[in-house]
Amino acid sequence: MALRGSRACSIRVSALRGDLSRFPGMAAPAAKPDRSPPTAKDPLRHKNAHGGPISSTEPRINDRIRVPEVRLVGPAGEQVGIVRIDDALRLAREAELDLVEVAPMARPPVAKLMDYGKFKYENAQKARESRRNQTNTVIKEMKLRPKIDSHDYETKKGHVVRFLKAGDKVKITIMFRGREQSRPELGYNLLRKLAQDVDEFGFVESAPKQDGRNMLMVLGPLKKKTEARADVRAERDRRAAERAADAEAERTEQEARRIQAAAEQAPRRRRGPADNLDPDVDL
Repeated sequence: MALRGSRACSIRVSALRGDLSRFPGMAAPAAKPDRSPPTAKDPLRHKNAHGGPISSTEPRINDRIRVPEVRLVGPAGEQVGIVRIDDALRLAREAELDLVEVAPMARPPVAKLMDYGKFKYENAQKARESRRNQTNTVIKEMKLRPKIDSHDYETKKGHVVRFLKAGDKVKITIMFRGREQSRPELGYNLLRKLAQDVDEFGFVESAPKQDGRNMLMVLGPLKKKTEARADVRAERDRRAAERAADAEAERTEQEARRIQAAAEQAPRRRRGPADNLDPDVDL
């Protein structure tokens, strides 16, 4: 009897839960979604709206596209229209191309016929070229003393000119010591002189200002980093061409001297009786 009673109670509870769905606000609570991470047996449990994995970084291609239909784009960019995935895969096989999903979040997703290997190679080349042309702002620093010697000043100025030619910014720091701090005009005049000496290669980006015991000034290059690199490459190529031309001229001169020396060292043929054209003259 106890077993029969428990069965009857469970039946009544089930019926009550079913009746609660008729009244708003009294429906049975929905089951909580499974938030556990995917396991090895089910690696694609978390998917997007079109059946693909959320964490995928590369586009899906060919049989990995799990949607019933796609908006197909031809190899030359022509719009084919919405076709079934089986027909799109068949067109890709006939054209010996790949079917690549280029817009997975569209409805339906957009897929294009292309050579995926060539597409990845071209993208890698573009990324490498963009990294090569990327300019990194580099600030060089040059420290001077207010009472710097003329020879040391010329050396420091040469370094500043070299940095500016390379397209880098230069921060000039004047270091004051002891009683020199009471005469900041020495540092200001030195910075102004340096700016005038290198105005052919740079300009004053930040005017001289006092910073504690130091005085700072920033010089900016007139040429951008890419232009400076192009000029450096052109100068390097010009020097290489000059060295090649000088080496070729030296080889030609050495060959001429060798031929001349060989001609001078050739033994002279001694004249004999057979070479006598006048029979009355004895040799």
